[in-house]
Amino acid sequence: MNAIVTENLAKHFGPVQALKNVSFTVQRGELFGFLGPNGAGKTTTINILTGLARADSGTVRIGDIDCTKNPKAAQHLIGVVPDESNLYPELTGLQNLCFCAALYGMRKREREDRALELLDSFGLEAAAHRRFGGYSKGMKRKLTIAAGILHKPEILFLDEPTTGIDVASSRQIRLLLQEVNRAGTTIFLTTHYIEEAERLCRRIAFIVSGKILRTDTVENLLQPVQSRQVVEITTVGEDPHAFRQMQAAFPDLVFETRHPGKIRITSPNPIHAGALVRHLEDNGLEVMEARRIRPSLEEVFVQITGIEENLMKQERERSGP
Repeated sequence: MNAIVTENLAKHFGPVQALKNVSFTVQRGELFGFLGPNGAGKTTTINILTGLARADSGTVRIGDIDCTKNPKAAQHLIGVVPDESNLYPELTGLQNLCFCAALYGMRKREREDRALELLDSFGLEAAAHRRFGGYSKGMKRKLTIAAGILHKPEILFLDEPTTGIDVASSRQIRLLLQEVNRAGTTIFLTTHYIEEAERLCRRIAFIVSGKILRTDTVENLLQPVQSRQVVEITTVGEDPHAFRQMQAAFPDLVFETRHPGKIRITSPNPIHAGALVRHLEDNGLEVMEARRIRPSLEEVFVQITGIEENLMKQERERSGP
């Protein structure tokens, strides 16, 4: 049973085509990842699915409701957590949740009980009577997510839920999302954090420049790289001559210089890192670190999209706390 079905969504903003025939399905109860760099079309897609924007062409079905002609027809089924908080800084955490609950038509006693329940679940009970404007970024994000699930929606849309917050808060939010999903809520998650998508999602769609390049389970996406052995060596400085000598000495290995002083070695067979380290040191290079790398979704993303992992890392740094 599908919670979301889109077919051939297209959207233009003037001369720019933001979406190009975007089609995918999300199953009921699934935690689905929509992964791509900034500007890929993730927010445009989520705005169309939540009724905040209308596609130029294509169809959208939310649950059993065709939302193509009436984008807001399924509003009662969904909860939305935007990339920027839409709560009121002058209200307390409790007041914000009660106000949102009132908008959903919940009765006074019901909305207060639900607000207190969520404040407790999200670890915000001590800040219930503090102004939202004084919350940390992580606290603000958690309260915004709480507001999105006040009415227990069947489907929850989250746009970049952990962007710009600290590591501890990000981890808490991931755990909360897993709990919400286990309770039966379908989650549609947009992110440009590859590790986050790998940890949370069962299936992922890669979107780049408004076009979906691949949709598959994390397991299937990782399968081509699972058997590869990867070692990364970090040296003090770099020596192109020593690097070329190492390539000649170990012809069965694949070498790649990813950054100055950082070499990645891959092979389908076990790699003897000690021999590589000794060879570099015998040729005058000081080795700081040699570590084995678990093949990750990041490598798959680079292979499928052609987008270098450095670009995604730069985006993470720009949006960091």
